[in-house]
Amino acid sequence: MFALSTKGATSTAAKYLAQTQNASDLIGGVSKSGDRYVDHTMFDMVQSLTIADSLKFGKAVLEKMGNINNLHKNRVEQAGFAVLKAPDIPSILVETAFISNVEEERKLKTAKFQQEVAESILAGIKAYFADGATLARRG
Repeated sequence: MFALSTKGATSTAAKYLAQTQNASDLIGGVSKSGDRYVDHTMFDMVQSLTIADSLKFGKAVLEKMGNINNLHKNRVEQAGFAVLKAPDIPSILVETAFISNVEEERKLKTAKFQQEVAESILAGIKAYFADGATLARRG
């Protein structure tokens, strides 16, 4: 489970994954005020709040995923994946299992496990919003 990090990856593996997966760093944006310092400050404020929301979101989904599969990490990691960089929308990247693990690869191929993954992600989303979360922030 990953959420955006502005300071770098929380592990060597997360750093490697982010470096190899990112094709672009230019995703999302903030409306321009005409003052680059104001724009930068607003962007930082919105993104900081969004990262905090993403970590809460990831925790909610991770808790549900732990009910159906062994978790390799019991916390949300952070990395600079391009798909996580919308500054105003909480986002996470969900790892369901590893195809390099024979047992997990076998599980991934079954309709039952695929359904369990989908249901646990949905349960995590519902738990996140039931706790009063918002869909997006605007700067």
